[in-house]
This record gives sequence, C-alpha cells and structure tokens, in this order.
Amino acid sequence: MLRVITRRGTSFGDDVIGVMTFPAEFRNLQAHYPIVFSKSREGVFTPLALFGFKEKQNLFLVKKDGQETWDAHYVPLMVERQPFYIGQSANGKVMQIDLDSPRISRTEGELLFKEHGGNSDYLERAGSLLATIDQGVIATQPFVAAMQEHGLLESFVLDIELRDGSQHRFAGFHTVQEEKLAKLGAEALGKLHEKGYLQAAFMIVASLSNFRDLIERANRLNAADR
Repeated sequence: MLRVITRRGTSFGDDVIGVMTFPAEFRNLQAHYPIVFSKSREGVFTPLALFGFKEKQNLFLVKKDGQETWDAHYVPLMVERQPFYIGQSANGKVMQIDLDSPRISRTEGELLFKEHGGNSDYLERAGSLLATIDQGVIATQPFVAAMQEHGLLESFVLDIELRDGSQHRFAGFHTVQEEKLAKLGAEALGKLHEKGYLQAAFMIVASLSNFRDLIERANRLNAADR
C-alpha cells in the first residue's frame, strides 16, 4: 500500500534556503527562523522562513546518530505538507500528491489509506494542513499590501564574518523596517491592529534576532567540514 516517508533529509528535497510562509504562521516561526521577503521581477513580495544563506543550504538539517534530522521544534507547514499540494479541478481546489516525490514508498512511512478502506489519520491531517496553507496564502497579499501602503518593506544587507575568517554578504531580500513601524501614527497602527497585521509585523521584526543563531549554525557547519 502507498506510504509517505516523513523523516527529514537532503535526499527528500529538504536542502532548501527557505520556504514560503504566511502571517498566521509567523508566531510559530519567529522562535526559530528569520522571516524575510523575496521580491519577484513583477514586484510581488512573498514572505519566507529562512533556513540558510545560499541556495541548497538548510542549516536546520543536522546529522544525529548518522541520520539527518530537523533541528528545530517547529517545522514550517510548507515543509511538513510535502509531498502533498493543492491542485485545481473542474470542481475547484483539490488535494493532490506528487507520486514522483522521493517520499513516496510502499515499504516504509505513513499509510495513506486504512487497510479496509477510508483515509488514514495521517492523510486526514495532511488535508487539514493544506487547508490551513490555502487560507494563509489567500491572506498574505492583503497583508503585504498593507506593509507597502505604509512603506514598511525595505531591502537589507547582512555582512557576515564567520569564525574561520571568511566573509559573506547576504542580500536580495526585504524585511519590515522596525524604525518606520515604531513611527507610525495612532490611526495607522489602529488599522493594522484591527486587521491583525500589527502583531504579524512585530513577529517579523522579532524573528530577525534568529540571524545570530543562523550564523552560529553556519560556523558549526564550517567547523565540521574542516
């Protein structure tokens, strides 16, 4: 019977610099990951939970007892949902599965269906997770529009010097500008608070302290490679 492997590792495609997220998830994310924004060529901003400083680098994948594991108490929903995704049918949105995913197995992992018919508890949870993601994605662009309306999104550059003396420049992303957020007037703050956007903006600002942890993870990785 069809199964899904739920453990984490580079062989399952988890070696990514970050994943898309949404305001309803910021509270859980901000304890572990920096939350930043990417900007498309069309000028569309997308919030991301950041895992590393370059493509194919996920500093939260660590080896323990010879096996890779995810080194954080909270795994972002866009990582956890794999290999499921939301597709479109003639009747609207549907839950789909990537049968080419390395997570698909017939010998190990979570069963998709019960032995005598019906969805497994795992499949039901996956459906609920996708519904949460769908609602979160729908709510993202209005939040981004509010941030832009008040001029709160700005690009930033992070110059990093690791303990081995190597220097790196991390750029190309945007964040909520804390000073501008603090200077907003009562009316603007009230409107943001009313829509639930103010808390989300502060979660982004708070998450930036996780860059210190990310740099330390990069230092540990460099030390292990030497």
